[in-house]
Amino acid sequence: MNNNTVQNPKKEVPKTSAMNDRDILNDVLNTEKNMSDNLSIALSEASNDKIFKEFLPMFNDTKNAGKEIFNLLFKNGWYILEHAQPTKIQQKYTEFSQKLSELQQ
Repeated sequence: MNNNTVQNPKKEVPKTSAMNDRDILNDVLNTEKNMSDNLSIALSEASNDKIFKEFLPMFNDTKNAGKEIFNLLFKNGWYILEHAQPTKIQQKYTEFSQKLSELQQ
C-alpha cells in the first residue's frame, strides 16, 4: 500500500471459490446502489404526490443501508480509499466553477 491510502486493518477472509463475508457485503452494497439509482429515477418521474411519498422512504432506506454496508466494509479493511491530492481538489474546483459560471450566463 502507498501512503496515499486510507484504510483499516484488513480482516482476512477464506480464499475459496465460495462467497465469503466480503463478497456478500460487496454484492449487497452494489444491490443497494442499484436500488437507490432506480428509486432516484422513480422519484424524479413520479407523476403524483402519492407515488412520490411512497418511494421517498424507500429511497432513504436504501441510502442508509448502503452507508451502513460501506461502513462495515471499510471497518474490516475491505474498502480502500485514497486521500485526495490538493492539486486534484483544486483542479476539480476550477472545473466546476467554470461550469457554474457558464450556466449562470
